[in-house]
Amino acid sequence: MNILIAEDDLISRKVLAAQLRKLGHAVEEAVDGEEAWSKLGARRFPVVITDWMMPKVDGLELCRRIRAGEPGPYIYIVMLTAIERKAGYVEGMEAGADDFVTKPCSADELQIRLRVAERVIGLQSEAQQLEGLLPICPKCSKIQTKEKAWQAVEGYIMKTTDAQFSHGVCPPCFEKHMKPQLEAYQKRSVA
Repeated sequence: MNILIAEDDLISRKVLAAQLRKLGHAVEEAVDGEEAWSKLGARRFPVVITDWMMPKVDGLELCRRIRAGEPGPYIYIVMLTAIERKAGYVEGMEAGADDFVTKPCSADELQIRLRVAERVIGLQSEAQQLEGLLPICPKCSKIQTKEKAWQAVEGYIMKTTDAQFSHGVCPPCFEKHMKPQLEAYQKRSVA
């Protein structure tokens, strides 16, 4: 799994990165929340492990930015803190953290928490796929939108995605529909 670490303390960051790599994960490191936010804009990370207290952009602000960002695949956020759990738990969860880990964290605890993260991300992905299923009429090929209106497939896709259409006629449809019309037109033109 690709994991982004945001941690300003060099030793803590390197130890955590080594633990994660030993567990088989790909790891990208950021020295603070600002750098992490920049890296999130350039690449997808399903999991972000962020320190709470950092210069420039702290962990709480990074959580808020991630949750306020554009919808897309879910990002599971683990907040690292030296602060006692109860003291900042509510504030961190309100900012968008999914889990808390008190520093220093053992490799076993980290592995278990990342298994939970994988399950949550998997369930979120499955839910998004199911949300992507749309009722389509087998007769006219119109799609029923979330607003319960029926709309042409091309219009719906162009409105909700960046896809563009160029039309063509497949050989069976050409033989069945277009060729008879073309032949009839040619006969009328000759006469």
